[in-house]
Amino acid sequence: MDITLTSLEKEHSELLQAKIASQIASQGGWVPFSRYMEMALYEPGMGYYSAGAHKLGLGGDFTTAPELSPLFGAAICSTLIPILEGLKRQGLPAQILEFGAGTGKLATSILTRLRDLGFILDAYSIIEISPDLSQRQEKHIRKTTQELNIPTQCEWLNDLPKNYSGIILANEVIDAIPCDAIIYKNGFWYWHGVAFENNALIWKSGTPVEQDLLTETLLTNTFPEGYVTELHTPAIAWMHQIAKHLHSGLFLTFDYGFPESEYYHSQRIEGTLMAHHRHHAIQDPFYLPGLCDLTTHVEWSQIARAALAENADDVYLTNQAAYLLDAGIGDIALEIGDPSNPETFLPISNALQKLLSEAEMGELFKAFAFSKNLEQLLPGHTLEDLPGLRGRNRDRKSTRLNSSHSQQSRMPSSA
Repeated sequence: MDITLTSLEKEHSELLQAKIASQIASQGGWVPFSRYMEMALYEPGMGYYSAGAHKLGLGGDFTTAPELSPLFGAAICSTLIPILEGLKRQGLPAQILEFGAGTGKLATSILTRLRDLGFILDAYSIIEISPDLSQRQEKHIRKTTQELNIPTQCEWLNDLPKNYSGIILANEVIDAIPCDAIIYKNGFWYWHGVAFENNALIWKSGTPVEQDLLTETLLTNTFPEGYVTELHTPAIAWMHQIAKHLHSGLFLTFDYGFPESEYYHSQRIEGTLMAHHRHHAIQDPFYLPGLCDLTTHVEWSQIARAALAENADDVYLTNQAAYLLDAGIGDIALEIGDPSNPETFLPISNALQKLLSEAEMGELFKAFAFSKNLEQLLPGHTLEDLPGLRGRNRDRKSTRLNSSHSQQSRMPSSA
């Protein structure tokens, strides 16, 4: 791949590679892939998310749904408003906390839509590990709230508050949590880690994987020799923490991935790890460390089980297209645009195509949600009564767990 680098970019990547090589040497010549991914993405001042490179949008390395159109955030509000109204009825702050807020466009589209609907949000909090993105978020959000006279308190936090009552959002966050790679050889699973030889980062197998870390599919299915895939222990631990800290309310996230049976399919022989640089997808995760984003698809079944283990009421999984259509994105598009005016409606139509098409983001990207103590906020209603979550729940089969609710009802329409 022909990618032209500036001298500073080349030096930056070489310095980080040297630091990774030193870390590998200090550990006896091998580190788990999760440690490499952690350094490549988050090493202070050097990792992809810790340095100041432009990451999102047309001039960056990838584009997310909120960057495509404010329709995405506006549709999400259909799900959020019943919860926010329930919080207010309980005398609690109507508040949202977002993990990894990108450039802040999801936040501003939500704040703008809520204002247009006449709902005053008390607080919008963000947890962001990238100093560069934090600055961009603050600039963008402050500008929007001042121009539109939105009184919502916006703040940046270092940690998730305990016993949080409200809504927690995360758009394309889990895919960037470091994962481990494993490889199937001679009937056993081995850690697939990273070594540094001949001045290059390379794959190198390690010790056998502890069986209690393997899913049922990995333990019982047949896989071809040399099959490589990922384990998501850090992401599962993160979900445990989120679910434990959420006292009452909703968690909602969007990301690309599959439930367990699809994720660990025998034909997915090289796993899902991918590097991204300037809108190029690169299969080599060791390419330009510090300059490339590294991602892995989300294995939704284990994420769901983690939430249920922390006493979530229920979990819900569907594809992004089904979620957005049920949340009313089509009606919202007609509210803000005139189909008879091609000049103004064409950008809206193009954005809808990317968000909803199976060939774009509609099928691969999933919406995953869970609630806790929803009955306190919305008596007589369940997770699947919320707009956006009223279609087929694809997590029923993948988690092999049934809903704790038997009552079926519909959420009343909200302003």
